[in-house]
Amino acid sequence: MNTQVNFNFYNPTRILFGAGKLNDLHKQTMPGKKALLLISNGKSTRTNGSLDRTVEQLEKAGIEHVLFDRIMENPYKSVVMEGAAFARKTGCDFIVALGGGAVLDASVAIAAMATNPGDLWDYVCGGTGKGLPLQSPGLPIVTITTTSGTASEINCWGVISNAETNEKIGFGDESLVPVLAVVDPELMRTVPPRYTAFQGFDALFHNTEVMISNGINLLSETLALSAIEHIARYLPIAVRDGNNLEAREHVAYGSTIAGITMQLTSTTAEHSMEHSMSAYHHNLPHGAGLIIISKAFYEFFIERHACDGQFIKMARAMGMTDADKPEDFITALVRLQEACDVADLKMSDYGFSPDESMTLAKGARSMQGGLFLANPCEITDEDCAAIFNKSYR
Repeated sequence: MNTQVNFNFYNPTRILFGAGKLNDLHKQTMPGKKALLLISNGKSTRTNGSLDRTVEQLEKAGIEHVLFDRIMENPYKSVVMEGAAFARKTGCDFIVALGGGAVLDASVAIAAMATNPGDLWDYVCGGTGKGLPLQSPGLPIVTITTTSGTASEINCWGVISNAETNEKIGFGDESLVPVLAVVDPELMRTVPPRYTAFQGFDALFHNTEVMISNGINLLSETLALSAIEHIARYLPIAVRDGNNLEAREHVAYGSTIAGITMQLTSTTAEHSMEHSMSAYHHNLPHGAGLIIISKAFYEFFIERHACDGQFIKMARAMGMTDADKPEDFITALVRLQEACDVADLKMSDYGFSPDESMTLAKGARSMQGGLFLANPCEITDEDCAAIFNKSYR
């Protein structure tokens, strides 16, 4: 595989990165006067103090706000529409999204639907979406991430579930790129070990998928290898000791960098396949689904020698400095999963049955078929089903 030298890159997001950076929020120029403050329907932002700290910063900046706390994991279209209606009703002119990937993803869709008519699925491309262009720019977005995984804090994409159609599809528009992102590892110290691992592997796979993508270029490869190295070295430490701020910082770095690598180079069908899994089984955390299928997914390309050199580079970045064959990446991957205590995940624990494999495969192509174009070699529906079968336990 040749690493391209040419690339296109655009990201207008101002990033405040580092421990304690939330304290600087009030010093920033805000994109409006009244914020829709989005949080999840859980308790974490209230109990860990991040909500109070954010409200304090908004008040210092002279920003009025209203709270919308209905966002769940794998956010539903119905809640997006509810949030957008609430933003219009209360006169909000921008959004502050405080939370993990679900909240950040939902903020993109809510920002769009707060200023555009109709239903979100009118503007979704793929599946049953109508693929219409947005009629108006969305509300400006400020993101404050409390997890390290999705990199949604600096990109214009959100993945939304439609319970009516069993679809989970990415939605976005360049006009929805956040104007400001706060990545403060202090806010991540209370994430439980299991979810620290799930989120960390999501960040890892963003970068590993970029590395095997047929669109890999000089800049995305350089950044992805750096991110892979930091995640592989520090994620096990963050899982064992969530209060280790150094580990949290380095994993957060790898996750945020993925937000850049994914804009330079697309991810691959691994993400399409997992989104199909969690579309049909809503209780499956995204990172857990990725972990479950990862070994079989990457083995598929290794067996076909689709990009041997890329796998060797990644194995070396993950600590196997003497790696000289693509299979070394699988060894490094399994070791990292074992070190993070997630090597034992089972599809059956989340309600999957072996006879779903082809349904999941076809769903992946229907919902996010565009990512299949980035694979280093062709992968058919039958190949996808075989990967699901191989991953099943």
